[in-house]
Amino acid sequence: DEEYLKGYRSIAERREAELRCAAGKLGLAGVYFLGWRDSGMPGSPDNQHPQALIQQPLAQVAAQIAGYIRKLRPDVLITFDPIGGYRHPDHIFIHRATVEAFRLASDENWQDAENLPPHRPAKFYFQTIPRGFLRFIVRLLRLFGRDPRKYGRNGDIDLVAISEVDFPTHAVIDYRPVADIRDEASRCHASQGGGSLTGGLFAPLRRIFASKELYMQYYPEPKNGRVERDLFDGIVQLPPFKRES
Repeated sequence: DEEYLKGYRSIAERREAELRCAAGKLGLAGVYFLGWRDSGMPGSPDNQHPQALIQQPLAQVAAQIAGYIRKLRPDVLITFDPIGGYRHPDHIFIHRATVEAFRLASDENWQDAENLPPHRPAKFYFQTIPRGFLRFIVRLLRLFGRDPRKYGRNGDIDLVAISEVDFPTHAVIDYRPVADIRDEASRCHASQGGGSLTGGLFAPLRRIFASKELYMQYYPEPKNGRVERDLFDGIVQLPPFKRES
């Protein structure tokens, strides 16, 4: 949309500005880039660009991510679910690359570009979409005469197909105490429909019925029947390091 390119040299520059805006709202310490071009939904010409993420060797991207895992040494690692949330090719690719990066980062026999020591996050999750709420939205869209198989700005998201895939839930995070901050960050992504996610017809419904984020645990093996309420549950927090004066 040309409207969103005003003041920017490219859509990539616009998207980077939106990401940094959201990071600022959330209070993130930093934002890091892999340097690849956004791909599009299945069938998009953007997917054929030689710099598109999905055109890169999976092993190369996994090595990039593993390098950041070693550099940043996170306690908890999060990525997309196996279908990339709404079947976006980039999201699916990053899911696969991050799973491989998790393995590489802790492998003593693998050497990254900076020769950093191995690191394995204490926990690794895939964020999933609440299927119950999604199925409700599918029914509601049909009630209003809209096709749930052609959702989104470009009509290229099939909510019906997405709602039919179930993943186990191992952690449920109630974000209502910080919902306003979350919404502010979402609104930063205006060119990607961020504003529409926090307002309009579905906003009140989302606040009531979908005020929780769901996670599937990949590592360590989840305990049967146990649902966590904090992704950092069970992680021993060491006191901050202080240099001697």
